[in-house]
Amino acid sequence: MKNEYLPKTAPAPPPVADRDFRISSACGVTGIMNRSGGLFSGGDIFESICNMKERGNGLGSGFAAYGIYPDFGNQWCFHVMYDTEKSLAETEEYLKKKFELIHCEPIPTKNVKNIGYRPLLRRYFMNINKRAQREFYRNISDEDYVIRCVMEINSTIRNACVFSSGKNMGIFKGVGEPDDIGEFYRIKEYKAYIWTAHNRFPTNTAGWWGGAHPFGLLDWSVAHNGEISSYGINRRYLENFGYKCSFYTDTEVIAYLFDLLVRKHGIPLERVGNILAAPFWSSIERIEDRKEKELLKKLRIVYASALINGPFAIIVANANCMFGLNDRVKLRPLVCAEKKDFLYIASEEAAIRQVCKKPDRVWMPPGGEPTIGRVKNKKSNRNRPHYG
Repeated sequence: MKNEYLPKTAPAPPPVADRDFRISSACGVTGIMNRSGGLFSGGDIFESICNMKERGNGLGSGFAAYGIYPDFGNQWCFHVMYDTEKSLAETEEYLKKKFELIHCEPIPTKNVKNIGYRPLLRRYFMNINKRAQREFYRNISDEDYVIRCVMEINSTIRNACVFSSGKNMGIFKGVGEPDDIGEFYRIKEYKAYIWTAHNRFPTNTAGWWGGAHPFGLLDWSVAHNGEISSYGINRRYLENFGYKCSFYTDTEVIAYLFDLLVRKHGIPLERVGNILAAPFWSSIERIEDRKEKELLKKLRIVYASALINGPFAIIVANANCMFGLNDRVKLRPLVCAEKKDFLYIASEEAAIRQVCKKPDRVWMPPGGEPTIGRVKNKKSNRNRPHYG
């Protein structure tokens, strides 16, 4: 269509960049786990997520890896990004009061041409300062103490962001294409038994370093494709339990819901899908098993504010498992595959076949039905929490 207000001699307007389109079906998620607990290179997850590069727009990518810090397997590991030296100094002073610092260093990175702005990135391996725990937060678990500290930093220290806080795991994320972020963080040099990755196409929220996926809390990590229209309800519900949302994106609530439901309330992962992607009331009424019907009704009533509305496909991991879930009408794609001890979950089958040419089995899980892979090797579970 001609623009009558442009002079005839004016050049044609430039084409609109991909990032200016709102493509709400985009974002790519992928995850690979070795259920025997064996470590494997980050090269596979790198290739898998880069196979779905067209699902992002360069405004966010990231990786989560489990088992990468065996020398500090019993210490809490914080990955922190800073915009200023002042915020770095303020945060480190805070950490010295609340923890016993075992080791700290810059997160290893390399120069990548396409990544311009780079925050200051540090990682800290720490034990809890038991005296401070008793003084500031009496009668709470170590996990709850860590959460309080993480959320206090993220909500009160300007220009500081704790984006990973588990044990023997780490999240690496930022603004950029997945190949650039992977090269920047030297992902191929790490070995882990679970890897997840995300390629972001921000829809309703800004693309910034802290807002890239995966999102983490303790050893939970969440990679999400979709939109959460129930964010306001979910957020207010979580705030009743002390969680603070400070990342300016809807996905943050998913990580906190998993921590609340599984770790604090002890709900089996197999039942989490009945809460987050609860079946419709009409579907529940058609269930013949009376006990199952009553249980699903109770979960819908008790956890009504934890229901996630909107289209979504998520890959969630912790030290013991990897979990995939669609919304109840499967408005976002999710494909699973197996090859011996390996479990693969991704937005596209092509991302799986990029690193596993001939899987033993490929399937698409129905909406609302979780796919769960657990680590079987008891020895490799030695330093892991038991929830999940």
